[in-house]
Amino acid sequence: MGADRAPLPLSVFVPAYNAAATIEGVLERIPGETWDIIEAVTVVDDGSQDATAEVLRGLQGKYPKLQICSFPANRGYGAAVRKGLEVCRGLGTDYIACLHADGQYPPEALLDFVRHMQRFGIDVLQGSRHKDGGALAGGMPRYKWLAGKCLTWIENRVFGLSLTDYHSGFLVYSRRAVATVPVSELSGYFDFDLEFIAYARKRALVINELAIPTRYGDEVSYLNPVVYGLKALRVLAKYVVGHYNPTT
Repeated sequence: MGADRAPLPLSVFVPAYNAAATIEGVLERIPGETWDIIEAVTVVDDGSQDATAEVLRGLQGKYPKLQICSFPANRGYGAAVRKGLEVCRGLGTDYIACLHADGQYPPEALLDFVRHMQRFGIDVLQGSRHKDGGALAGGMPRYKWLAGKCLTWIENRVFGLSLTDYHSGFLVYSRRAVATVPVSELSGYFDFDLEFIAYARKRALVINELAIPTRYGDEVSYLNPVVYGLKALRVLAKYVVGHYNPTT
């Protein structure tokens, strides 16, 4: 694809749980030129117990491309991402991006990600907090930095890749990737993203990364790092034994 080609339509989804205090700021940070290529931003309200739903309804007048999908009860990160991918796939856009509702990941980078994917034919583009070496400077706790480095070392050897971060949650997918990977079979937990990469790798899709800034603030994390680490290792074990191989 030519480097000067105009970006093709993008859809965005935002898994959100108890995000009343932060979701408006995430939408405000999407640049105007990025809104121009966005078909819709779908916020998947994962059974929030705060005023997330009310805040979102109040923002629809300001953001006509904002769509709301609400679960009556909390189903978990993976279920929210699965729903977001399904909704965005139905919109028929060429690229689908996942933003997090706490503002930790950069909406400002979306357009650069889409252009990079167009230029190099990438199917899954991971945002990396480690690629430019800024994770610790951005406030990442040292234990998370060290654990992430160790886990990434193992993941690269299992997947045969050379990424610096598999765990940021800032991902942009091509339409081909979402159509090829069996999204309905992926985990309902936070290891959903790693399972997507495992399936994509077994199907010879192009996976790469771009650096993103690291930002740790007052956001509440619902991820248990020990449980997540064990589930990530389980994904790797399943990959080695062929669980993610194509069936036909």
